[in-house]
Amino acid sequence: MMKRVVITGMAGVTGLGEDWETVEAALRMGCNAVRTIFEWEMYPDLHTRLACPLENFTVPAHYPRKMLRSIWRVGLLAVRACELALRSAGLHDDPSIADGLMGVAYGSSDGAVEPIRVFGRMMEAGSMLGVSSTSYIQMMPHTTALNIGLFLDLKGRIIPASSACTSGSQAVGFTYEAIAQGRQLLMLAGGAEELSVPGTAVFDTLYATSTRNDQPTLTPRPFDLQRDGLVVGEGAAALVLEEYEHAKARGANILAEVVGFGCNSDGNHITQPTAETMAVALRQALDAAGLPPHAIGYVSAHGTATDRGDVAECEATFQALGDRVPISSMKSYLGHTLGACGAIEACWAVEMMRRKWFAPTLNLEEVDPDCAMLDHIAGSAREIDTEFVMSNNFAFGGINTSLIFRRLS
Repeated sequence: MMKRVVITGMAGVTGLGEDWETVEAALRMGCNAVRTIFEWEMYPDLHTRLACPLENFTVPAHYPRKMLRSIWRVGLLAVRACELALRSAGLHDDPSIADGLMGVAYGSSDGAVEPIRVFGRMMEAGSMLGVSSTSYIQMMPHTTALNIGLFLDLKGRIIPASSACTSGSQAVGFTYEAIAQGRQLLMLAGGAEELSVPGTAVFDTLYATSTRNDQPTLTPRPFDLQRDGLVVGEGAAALVLEEYEHAKARGANILAEVVGFGCNSDGNHITQPTAETMAVALRQALDAAGLPPHAIGYVSAHGTATDRGDVAECEATFQALGDRVPISSMKSYLGHTLGACGAIEACWAVEMMRRKWFAPTLNLEEVDPDCAMLDHIAGSAREIDTEFVMSNNFAFGGINTSLIFRRLS
């Protein structure tokens, strides 16, 4: 018999804040985290100068120096988000989670960038300067999951998720499946990403980045006719997922229930999405939840503000859910946080569902006719009383994910 899976803690470290009250205030004011990065002028062939950095993140004083030797910014963001999520769940000082009771599913597109530069210099110039015994630990794709387990002394199963823009959503989905199948009682799930020039250049070489370099507040513009590409961001988020009966027995504050997860691959093209298979992932989530399409009251879109990506996503959402579903993109506020976006957007979707208040897509002034088959929330927020929300993400290689959350109160 499948177990019920609930969310008992959530936290994020984002360009708009580290607590929901701060984030919500920024959403209500229509503020985004986009900044012009003047330091990138040193890269003349880079078209964009825009990003969404975490400007005020500092390493907590209680993090031991020994830990800091094997961790870099992406890992620090991940550990901090998980630490805050445990506090939200009332588990921060609970010794029982260290005895195999809690596992970790966490991901990022890459590990830290700095050791990659160091190894690159070694290969180009022969210099070992900067190469240390922990360089690989900092840069490996599962550096976030590893360091979370080490720092928090967790001995449950570890599920690394490194699938570009679906890293965070796959981590949440894999966690949901593990707990539902009785493999683990509690798990931390999420994703993180650190801002880097190489990470931005990946999209810049595809002409997929916004070049409104002197208008940072007016971009990105998901689904807008005048959109000109994405803006790369950074951040982290974590969710504590827990078996329902265990959560009830310990008197946990249940924030929402995870009821559906879909995941598949286009099997077609590395960077060009396929609406038909994207729609299949959404239907998989509906089938897992046992829900008809009309039960979904809101969709948190992947919404990157790229030309083909936005169109394919709208077509897929229309195919799976029909034309009446309200939809908006949180990347209009935070940019594309890559491996973190699936986790951050899941948290925000749950928070908005709990408050029955949903933020609009920022900068959406004229919906692209090719995206107009959906009910876009634009201009102002919308009050929606719904029991179910869906959060979708799509990644390079045609990896598609869909999560469904249920409001319990």
